[in-house]
Amino acid sequence: MSDSPVDPRDLRVSDAEREHVVTLLQKAIGQGLITLDEFTQRTDSALAARTRAELNAVLIDLPGMTHKDSAPRDVPAAKPRLELRNTMSKLSRTGRWAVPRELVVRNKMGACDLDFTDAQIEHDVVDIELDVTAGSVKLLLPQHATVDVDALELAAGKLENKVPGNATGQPHFVLRGMVRAGSVTVKRPTYIRIGSLLIRFPWKVTTESD
Repeated sequence: MSDSPVDPRDLRVSDAEREHVVTLLQKAIGQGLITLDEFTQRTDSALAARTRAELNAVLIDLPGMTHKDSAPRDVPAAKPRLELRNTMSKLSRTGRWAVPRELVVRNKMGACDLDFTDAQIEHDVVDIELDVTAGSVKLLLPQHATVDVDALELAAGKLENKVPGNATGQPHFVLRGMVRAGSVTVKRPTYIRIGSLLIRFPWKVTTESD
């Protein structure tokens, strides 16, 4: 058996990476870089791609839109526990960020948006403790994730959970803690198929400055 490392271009891609490339193609058609027919063809190719080389092939002639994961890059390892503090301001985590096993969110009169759809999650279960006072927390979970909110306490607060069922998925999120006069929204992306096109809401459009 050969011990030679696998070429990064031959690494398998995830659904999240395919969806990210479709978002870039949506941006390309909006800028007039490709036609609607080309968008349809490239979207089909992106959704069928198995490796990074195949995925990047649909973007190779589009300036500034090479899929970032087509080249190797390091994502810092997640700490076992991370505490996020926010007072009267907005805090967000998006893209490929390392998710710890235990996450604490302390939010006072602010807004906290955590997008886990492209995050690096190495644990089957992610425990999130909320300490919210007159603030809002929005959690966007991966497509196949599940959540348990039974241990979350509300005091004049609001919980809007749009993730069906408490059956254990992967990853599985467990919410606990206290929400005082604040709100918590939990949802997954919505996917709409129009013919051969798969469109995701909310859209995630990147710019060259990102």
